[in-house]
Amino acid sequence: MPSSRFLPVLLLALLTACSGGETPRAAEFVPPAPAETDFGSLRVRYNALPTLALSEPVAKQYGVQRDAGTALVLVALREVKGTEEIDADGEVSVTAHDLSGARQAITLRKVEAGEYTDLIGTARISPRNSYRFEIVVKTGGRTETVTFQRNF
Repeated sequence: MPSSRFLPVLLLALLTACSGGETPRAAEFVPPAPAETDFGSLRVRYNALPTLALSEPVAKQYGVQRDAGTALVLVALREVKGTEEIDADGEVSVTAHDLSGARQAITLRKVEAGEYTDLIGTARISPRNSYRFEIVVKTGGRTETVTFQRNF
């Protein structure tokens, strides 16, 4: 049966052609771009990323453990005055919902980030799951809500 010996060689040749002769590489984490939403002069910046994506010094600065099952959630409130931004005050709460509908409240704490103060917290995550984050900001007698999604 000449065709039975030919088939594995053909498959190997096709697979080699698909890779362009390159050796396989590990996937690289590409962090999601930080996002922001403006409500008049109030700017809300937000992001969520796996703590393993943080360098050791940054994790230490934020006081978080690098762990495959944890995401860092960051929220920053800024008041926009022309081209300048200054810290803004407000009450902020964050909840995360996964694909199964499980909900977790994220406790935030203040951290100094240069000349700004940001709010950070951690969320439990599982691989290959998607999370919808809801941020509620209360400031100046009004309540604003931002939602965003991240895949881990």
